[in-house]
Parts: sequence; C-alpha cells; structure tokens
Amino acid sequence: MAILNEKTTEQLKKDFESLKDEVNLIFFKESSEKCEHCKDTEDMLEEIAAISRKIKVSVFDIDLQKTEASKYKIDKTPAIAILDSAKRDCGIRFFGIPAGHEFSSFIETLKMVSSGESGLLAKSKEILKKISKPIDIKVFVTLTCPYCPPVVKLANKFAYESENISSQMLVASEFMELAMKYDVRTVPKIIINEKEILEGAKSEKEFLKIIERVSK
Repeated sequence: MAILNEKTTEQLKKDFESLKDEVNLIFFKESSEKCEHCKDTEDMLEEIAAISRKIKVSVFDIDLQKTEASKYKIDKTPAIAILDSAKRDCGIRFFGIPAGHEFSSFIETLKMVSSGESGLLAKSKEILKKISKPIDIKVFVTLTCPYCPPVVKLANKFAYESENISSQMLVASEFMELAMKYDVRTVPKIIINEKEILEGAKSEKEFLKIIERVSK
C-alpha cells in the first residue's frame, strides 16, 4: 500500500518541478523486529524518489554495513542523512519517519539543498560561516506538533550554512530512551552540545544568538 496519497503525490510533482540540483538521501534501516517504522520510511523515500529523478536514495542496513553507518554517524534507525549533488554531507539528519507535520520540514529541506540556498538572512550566513567549534543541534519533535517544523527547518538551515554545525530531528515517540534521557515533556525541545536546553519555537535571530554563545 502506498504511503503517499494521490493529493500529496500531485503536490510533490508540482513542488519538485523547481528542483535545481540532485539531492542524495542515505537511508539506514534494520530488521522490523528492531525498527517499527523502517519499512514505512523506506517506502516513503522510494515513492518520493519516483516523483523526481533529482532525488536519489541509497539504502543501508545499520547492522550489515557498519562502515557506512560509522561514516555518517548513524547509531539508530530509521535514519536519513542528506547530501547535496556533489555528495557533500550537509550535516542534516532525520531520525524517525518524517511524517505528519514533519513531512513538510523534510520536503522543504530537500528543496533547500537542491536550490543551494538556505534562505537565511545575509547577516546570519556571515556569522555561521565564522563558527569554528563543532555544534550539534538536536530537535525533539512529535509528528502532531505544528510548532516543531519551523525549528527543524531552521536547525537544518544552520547546518547547511556551516560545516561545523550538525542538526538532528528526532521523533520522541520512536526514541523513548533518548526522550527520557533529555526529559522531553514538551516539544519542540532543543539540545545544543548536550548542555544548552531550550523549549518552544525560536526565531532566526533568537536561535542564532544562542548558537553564537555556545560557539564561544
């Protein structure tokens, strides 16, 4: 059974007409006994790739292809790493099926990488290019949260603009142990470098100030 309905497929056909460069999706899965949502995620990615020749999907098994998993720093599934047309790792990860409200953040991220333009303010880009310290941004979400996608997209834009920033979207219900570890009670919940903890939506300016502070 198809994951995407007819209406969504038709909308994606229109959206993908404007894709500029190829986007490479590296998908990691494991057996259904270990990963409840891996098959649905894989099916969804294949359906998306079938809509546009500019979306490429490579599938790996986290248990059988450990070298690739280590290369992309993947330790849980389902996981998607996003690379640009030159196969440059953009530092963007989706952990968990990007469905519900997160489907929009996933598609918008693909469009961003294809365009080669983050859409951030010029001043933000300038600041992000100067960051030399590794910064990891985790954004815990639920698929029913309407306030989560803007935060995920913003974190992804920061990662795209800086080689030293990585962003992770994590579906809280799929990674309960991690959600408990970080005491995720409301979403979006943002963890920066394991020490800066934020809750709720943030503007580009607010988020950037926090990133600047952590980078010092």
